[in-house]
Amino acid sequence: MLTAFDSIPARDRVIVALDCDAWEAIALADKLEGHAKWLKIGMTLYYAEGPAIVKMFKRRGFNVFLDLKFHDIPHQVQGAARSAAASGADMLTMHTVGGTAMMEAGQRGAEEGAAEYGGDVPATLGITVLTSMSPEALAATGVARPLPEQVAALAAQAKEAGISGVVASPQEAAALREILGPDAFIVTPGVRPAGAALGDQSRVATPAQAFANGASHIVVGRPITEADDPVAAFEAIAAELE
Repeated sequence: MLTAFDSIPARDRVIVALDCDAWEAIALADKLEGHAKWLKIGMTLYYAEGPAIVKMFKRRGFNVFLDLKFHDIPHQVQGAARSAAASGADMLTMHTVGGTAMMEAGQRGAEEGAAEYGGDVPATLGITVLTSMSPEALAATGVARPLPEQVAALAAQAKEAGISGVVASPQEAAALREILGPDAFIVTPGVRPAGAALGDQSRVATPAQAFANGASHIVVGRPITEADDPVAAFEAIAAELE
């Protein structure tokens, strides 16, 4: 299926995950400036540095994926999304298992925060099933249906709630593209270049496979950030996608 993202070069849809402390994140950003377009700020970095780290990377010209995975009552998620959007984040996340009312509140908050910031409304993404989870791990939480069915059901709720898209394994991207249509964001962590260590990821694919499966954006962390030469590692992925 053709998507709304196909006209954007694939290298500009690779998000580098900075799951590290501020000094290391800034050093990596220094190296990746002019190469990577997107950086991901997760809990490790944001809880230490707060909105200032988002604003700094925005000033330097990066797009920022703020991955805090909101999951609370709707009122709290609306406020969290408002604050995240007001920091200038271009993407933010919430857990789909919080339900449609919570996701709708998150969308409202993102719109309010963007108006306060004076920028575009960030893409609002629903976490389906974490890419570190295997079918056995999901079943152990009490979810009886098969993992792909759980992902599809949660994605359908995200669509009903009116958020921008989902975060899911690249292995589920093709099915999600059929459910969500060509305009939805489908952001896939669990992406590893051929031969790279899996780390704590369970459901993975290569960058080219993830995009072929329908991902709008892919997230790559340790294969780039822990490489001896992060720029060379990023450019090797970009070359694979050309």
